[in-house]
Amino acid sequence: QVQLVESGGGTVQAGGSLKLSCELSGNSAGSRCMAWFRQGPDNKREAVAVIDGDGTTNYADSVEGRFTISKDNAKKILYLEMNGLNSADSAKYYCASDKWGCTLINGLPSLVQHDYTYWGQGTQVTVSS
Repeated sequence: QVQLVESGGGTVQAGGSLKLSCELSGNSAGSRCMAWFRQGPDNKREAVAVIDGDGTTNYADSVEGRFTISKDNAKKILYLEMNGLNSADSAKYYCASDKWGCTLINGLPSLVQHDYTYWGQGTQVTVSS
């Protein structure tokens, strides 16, 4: 069984930065695809970024160049460093992990929600203007 616990959310001014963390308990994170998704006021959950066991990353167009996903396999922690935040980034951010192995699409780890089995409870990020 895998459990994911996010932290690091909060309120930040537009243009500011925030770093989220997700602690994984259970099986090793080394071989997993681990991802960040977010759900805004419209309640649509969208992909943000993913990293696979080899460190290959994939980002949503909306965050490319502003957000950086990384992980510490020894500590079993996934990170999301967010810079240049704007109001459109306000959402609840969820950490997710695959169960059966990383799904690749065109050679990159998947940003598709149904490819992820384990989910955290989320951490709220609010960007004020």
